[in-house]
Amino acid sequence: MATESKRSIVIVGGGLAGLSAALHLRKANLEVTLIEKSTYPHHKVCGEYLSNEVLPYLQWLDADPLSLSPSIIKKLTVSSSTGKSINCDLPLGGFGLSRFTLDHFLYQKALQKGCVIITDRVTSIQFKDNNFELSTDKHGILNSHLVIGAYGKRSAIDQKLSRPFILKKSPWLAVKAHYNGNFPDDLVALHSFKGGYCGVSKVENDHINICYLADYESFKAHKHINDFQKNVLCKNPELESILEHSTMLFEQPLTISQISFEKKEAVQDHILMIGDTAGLIHPLCGNGMAMAIHSAKICAELIITYLNGGIASRNLLEQEYIKRWNSIFKTRLLMGNFLSRLIRKDRLFKPMQQLLITFPSVLPLIVKMTHGKPIVCE
Repeated sequence: MATESKRSIVIVGGGLAGLSAALHLRKANLEVTLIEKSTYPHHKVCGEYLSNEVLPYLQWLDADPLSLSPSIIKKLTVSSSTGKSINCDLPLGGFGLSRFTLDHFLYQKALQKGCVIITDRVTSIQFKDNNFELSTDKHGILNSHLVIGAYGKRSAIDQKLSRPFILKKSPWLAVKAHYNGNFPDDLVALHSFKGGYCGVSKVENDHINICYLADYESFKAHKHINDFQKNVLCKNPELESILEHSTMLFEQPLTISQISFEKKEAVQDHILMIGDTAGLIHPLCGNGMAMAIHSAKICAELIITYLNGGIASRNLLEQEYIKRWNSIFKTRLLMGNFLSRLIRKDRLFKPMQQLLITFPSVLPLIVKMTHGKPIVCE
C-alpha cells in the first residue's frame, strides 16, 4: 500500500509521453511513481521519426537524443500507389531513433533523477474522495493524488473507464520491422498502397525502419504478412524496390491491431491523458512521437502550477489541460484525418499530387499544419 501524499503523482505507462512527464515532474522535485507493464528495452510498433520541435525540450530535460547518434532527417518524399512521387525539404527537419533505444534511454534518465519505476500492470483506476486508488497485479492497491494516463493507444483500462472510442471496432492494423539495406540517411518516405500507407526512414546503427498501416479488410485476404507485402505493398514500385533490396533484422515483424483514430478525451474520470492515450494522429503525418512528448510537457507544467498553488482546484487544472491540449493538437488531428482519407484514394490523391508538382511550395505548408514550432523551455 503506497503512502498517500497531497503531492504524489502516478504515471500509468512508460512510453515516450510517460517518461517525458516523469523527467519533467522530477525536475520540479515532485514525487513520481511510474508503472510500466513491460521491461526495458523493448521494440514497439512505431514510425520512429521525431520532428525537431521536441529537441529543445528533451535537451532541457537532460535527455539529449543527439547523444544516441540518430539519423538526421531533412527531406520528405511522398508517393501514390502507382509510385509517382513528390519531394520537399522538411521545414524543421527531424531525426530517426528506435523506440528500443529512445525509451530505454529515457527510462535510465528517469531512474537517475529519482523516479520510482514499477514493472507491473494496472488493472483499474478509481477516483474516490479526491484521490485515486489503482489496482495492480503484483503491488496490490496504490494510492495517489494525481494520475497521468500514458498507457498507449488502447488498453483494458479504457474498457474499465468506458471510454467511447473503445466500444467502436477499428479497421486498422500496423506492422513494423527493422531492415538492413540501402536507403538515404536524411530521408523520410511515405509510400501509399491500396488500403494503407508505409513510412520508411533510417534510425540509429544504419538500420531502416519500415512501418505501415493497413486496412484489415484488405489485409485479411492474404494468409501471411509476406504475401500481403508482396501482393499489395509491392504494387507500389517504390516500396517494391525497398523491400526487395532489404533484409529484415527481426525474426518476425511486430504487429498491433484495432488502432483507433476516433476522438478521445484528454481527461477521463479525472485522469490526465497524454500521448496516444489522449489522441492519436495518423502515422502518415510522421509526428506522433513529437506530439506525445509535447503533451507530456503541457501536462507536467500545469501539474506543477497546480501543486504550487497557481491553479486553485483539480477541476480548474483539468479544464486548463483540455483547453491547452485542444489549442495545440486539435487542428493537427483533423488535418491528419483529412490527409489519411486523401492519400488512400488515388482518384483524390492524383489531382492533389499534380497540384503539388505544379506548386511545390505547398507541400512544406501542409507538413507545417501537422507539426508544431520548436518547444520553448523556460
